[in-house]
Order: sequence, then structure tokens, then C-alpha cells
Amino acid sequence: MHVQEWLETVPAVSIYLLVGVVIGLESLGIPLPGEIILVSSALLASQHGDIDPVVLGACASAGAIIGDSVGYAIGRKGGRPLLAWLGGKFPKHFGAPQIALAERSFEKWGMWAVFFGRFVALLRIFAGPLAGVLRMPYWKFLIANVLGGIVWAGGTTAVIYSVGVVAEAWLKRFSWLGLLAAVMIGVISMLVLKNRAKKAAAHADTPVLSEADAVRAAD
Repeated sequence: MHVQEWLETVPAVSIYLLVGVVIGLESLGIPLPGEIILVSSALLASQHGDIDPVVLGACASAGAIIGDSVGYAIGRKGGRPLLAWLGGKFPKHFGAPQIALAERSFEKWGMWAVFFGRFVALLRIFAGPLAGVLRMPYWKFLIANVLGGIVWAGGTTAVIYSVGVVAEAWLKRFSWLGLLAAVMIGVISMLVLKNRAKKAAAHADTPVLSEADAVRAAD
């Protein structure tokens, strides 16, 4: 059963909670399909009036912001040993190459890495804990976290919901070609910012700093 088919059997309140919790846990640092759940829920909202897209976007934003904040606190307290432990448990997500890439992004972009990290799956998992490990000043982290959470979660909900509504109207008038075109427009619009953020992270050529240097750079 696909995610959207399963979501159709769940009450609206449960969907709001599910989206908030899954995105919150993903932002905290646990590898979960938060984006898939959010996109599927937004599409479902466009087809079923019981699900309010505004409430859905608000729950997704709250989950993202709270999850990242908890991840920051854990990372700040756990430090480097926490990253080493996570690398042993989740080598595909927290291995040395992934951590090095995330660190280069943070060192080059600072608080903007937290903001744009929302649009990249790898950095979305890392952002909170790594910002804490590198001891980024909390006020900088909080600003980037709140703005990034609202833009990513709220924006994704709005775009996908709108695409779903347009696709349904086109489908009634034309055919499956209308649905395909509408979905492609939505996907392309979402991927533009994500692709730019990925390229920025991939081309970051600043060498990895020590923890002490990272603290000074963050300050």
C-alpha cells in the first residue's frame, strides 16, 4: 500500500499529529521520510476537504522547528562523541563523508546552512545536532531554524496542495496528461531551491575546522 493510500484511512487529526511527529523526529536527527509524509499529506488534503492545509502546514512547521531545537540541545550536550555514536548506528547517514560534507556547509554558510539545509535531505537530518555540536550561537540557530521550518514546511504544503487542486481540475477537463503536467510543474518548482542548496554544499571547499576553530567561526 502506498503512503497516500494508507493516509486516506487515517482521521484528519491523526494526520496532523503524524506529520508533526515524523518531521519533528527527522529534524531531531532520526532518518525518517518526513518529506514523503508531508507531500503525501498535502496531496491528500487537496482531494479531501476534511484536511485543512493551513493546519497541516502549521503542524509540519511546528514539528520542524521543535525537532531541530531538540536536536540542537542534544548536539550541544553530546558533542563529537554523539556524532561518533550516530556514525556507528547509522553509517549511511552519519558516516565520516556525510559529516565532513555537513561541516563544510556549516563552516562556509553559517546560519544559512540551517536555513537551506531544510531543502536537502542529508542536511535536514544534520542541521540541529550539528549546529549544537559546533556550538553555533543559539539566537542565530533559532532565527534560521524558524524561518527555514516555516518556508520549507509551509511552502511545501502550499505548493503541493495547489498542484493537487489544479491537477484535479485539469483531470476533469482533459486527461491524465493534465495531471502529469501539473505534478511536473510542482516538482520542478520544489527542486529548484533544493538543487541550488545541494550544489552549494557539494562545492564548499573550506577545510574542516577543529571544534575550537568552529566555535570561534560561529561566534
